[in-house]
Amino acid sequence: MTVKPDWLRVKAPQWERVGNVKEILRDLALNTVCEEASCPNIGECFNAGTATFLIMGPACTRACPYCDIDFEKKPKPLDPTEPARLAEAVRRMKLNHVVITSVNRDDLPDGGASQFIHCIEAIRAISSHTTIEVLIPDLCGNWEALELILQAKPEVLNHNTETVPRLYRRVRPQGNYDRTLELLQRSRQLAPTVYTKSGIMVGLGETDTEIRQVMEDLRTVDCDILTIGQYLQPTQKHLQVNTFIHPDQFAAWQAFGEEIGFLQVVSSPLTRSSYHAEQVRELMERYPRG
Repeated sequence: MTVKPDWLRVKAPQWERVGNVKEILRDLALNTVCEEASCPNIGECFNAGTATFLIMGPACTRACPYCDIDFEKKPKPLDPTEPARLAEAVRRMKLNHVVITSVNRDDLPDGGASQFIHCIEAIRAISSHTTIEVLIPDLCGNWEALELILQAKPEVLNHNTETVPRLYRRVRPQGNYDRTLELLQRSRQLAPTVYTKSGIMVGLGETDTEIRQVMEDLRTVDCDILTIGQYLQPTQKHLQVNTFIHPDQFAAWQAFGEEIGFLQVVSSPLTRSSYHAEQVRELMERYPRG
């Protein structure tokens, strides 16, 4: 793999706090995208007492060549105890904001929407002050399932764009760019008070013009929040990094995003979909809805 530049180095965490988070996760038998997807920020986030929970996994029904989450043709049945265990972790970790994501479950008629709903309900019952962000798959275009998730009233509905349309076939072969935009647009129409969010990874061969076009497309469907981060190759079996993007370019994208109307743009080499996601609480105070 290509040698990483200096700006991609991460600080060593305080392992005592990291261990506390890991102990809770192991005790409650929960998965996190931090661990399963080999996130470079795992030390920082665990050290801060946060984590992004990965439900319905750990195996995924899609095998995207950029992702380090395991692929499984025959995933396990959903665990009815998972929502309660997740809610208990939120309570123990004293989270003010929680991010819940999932593997793709194309084997399920609703794409796993019901499990998202059960998790939201369980957290509401045990930690009513906690704001909830769901990072959902495309549900194979099941818009009835999307509406059910939104009726559970998460504060943030996140669905990642991941890359530019030209690279979808190579990077996200089972995804569909137009479907992603439609999901975000329908979310805004179905639940006007919910903040919508998306994320892009860069360094896979896209151009600056293409990234800016994706940003404009997201604003066309009234997406509120955007994250942009550097793609990092998890193993030799995954897609190679084409380019390491300089921090100045990330700053330029952030400025452009703010200029075209995003309420919040988090753009840096180490940014990931849920990186510093708790900042959304400040955004909600500045731009209240409903």
